[in-house]
Amino acid sequence: MFTGIISEMGEITAMQRKGGIVHLSLKAYTVSRDAGPGDSISVNGVCLTVVDKNDKVLSFDLSDETLRSTNLGTLKTGDRVNLEPSLRPDSRLGGHFVTGHVDGVGRIRSKTNTGETIKFEIEAPKAVTDLLVEKGSVAVDGISLTVVGVLLDGFTIVIIPHTARVTTIGFKGPGDTVNLEADIIGKYVARFLNREKNSESGLMNALMNGGYIRSKK
Repeated sequence: MFTGIISEMGEITAMQRKGGIVHLSLKAYTVSRDAGPGDSISVNGVCLTVVDKNDKVLSFDLSDETLRSTNLGTLKTGDRVNLEPSLRPDSRLGGHFVTGHVDGVGRIRSKTNTGETIKFEIEAPKAVTDLLVEKGSVAVDGISLTVVGVLLDGFTIVIIPHTARVTTIGFKGPGDTVNLEADIIGKYVARFLNREKNSESGLMNALMNGGYIRSKK
């Protein structure tokens, strides 16, 4: 579990395929201090397990499924990525609960400077947009951000200068891909409503049976 508050940007030092997996190595000056084999690290919003550590370099193994369902397969040596260590019981929850399980890959459609802030329009799959609400939370490449507007095929966000400086979203532009994860609370609500909609009782009957609402009869 993560919060979407990025600790630092790491730099990819190697991407090597070994059999059925890709071995990813990156340099991290802050996150590497307390990290070791077996620890979970969010890399561009993807929860990965550290398999090796050599001084400031952390290594991970990526499966073909991870490469298909995220933008990690497009990385190359020298690229920078957003990093966040897993949430600890005594950690501050500055963003929102982020699982590191990507729901889909989006594509930046536009990037517009509006004063000191930057507005992004991001094209996103329906599986993601169906779970978004205005002023709700969304993780973009692991960054906890607020949804400004929900579109039929995407959404908009606004980035402050600090976020642009300390994360990869600052130098990304139209055509670039981003990993997307909808708020986990929205997922549970959507699942509950869908289950009740498809059941014989329905949501209204469930609420009436529980004494939360009264029948108008």
